[in-house]
Amino acid sequence: MTTSTSTSTSLTSTPAATGKTLRISLWIAQILLAFVFCAAGMTKLTTPIAALSQMMPWTGQYSENFVRIIGLIDIAGGLGMLLPALTRILPSMGILATAASIVLQLLAIAFHSSRGELSVLPLNFVLLALCVFVLWGRSKRVPILPRTL
Repeated sequence: MTTSTSTSTSLTSTPAATGKTLRISLWIAQILLAFVFCAAGMTKLTTPIAALSQMMPWTGQYSENFVRIIGLIDIAGGLGMLLPALTRILPSMGILATAASIVLQLLAIAFHSSRGELSVLPLNFVLLALCVFVLWGRSKRVPILPRTL
C-alpha cells in the first residue's frame, strides 16, 4: 500500500500573511478615517456658515460655536486615531480616540435620523464600521506597542 503525500500550494493564507494583511488593512482604515474626519473638521471650522449650510443644512440651524466645536471634535478624532499609532507615543490614546469616534458616529446617526436626513446616513454607517474595525484590530488583534526609550 502506498500513500501519497502532496504538498500543494493552496489559496489559503498563512498566519503571517493574514497578520500582514490585517496590519495593512488597519493602516489603510486609520489613514482614511483620519483624512475624512480632518477634512470634515476643517470644512466645519473654516467655511463661512452661509456657504456651509448649503452643503450641510443643519449647520445653518445651530449656533456657529456649535458647528465649530463639532469641527474641532472631528479633527481631534482623526488625528487621535492616527498620530499615536504613527509615533508609538501613548498608542492607547489612539484606541480611546477611535472609541470616541464610534460614539460620535452613533450620535451623528441619531441626529441625522431625527432630522430626516437619511441621505447622509450611509457615510455615517461606513465611518462607524471602519471605526469598529480599527478599534477591534488595534485593541485585540494587532495592537501598536509603545516606543521604548
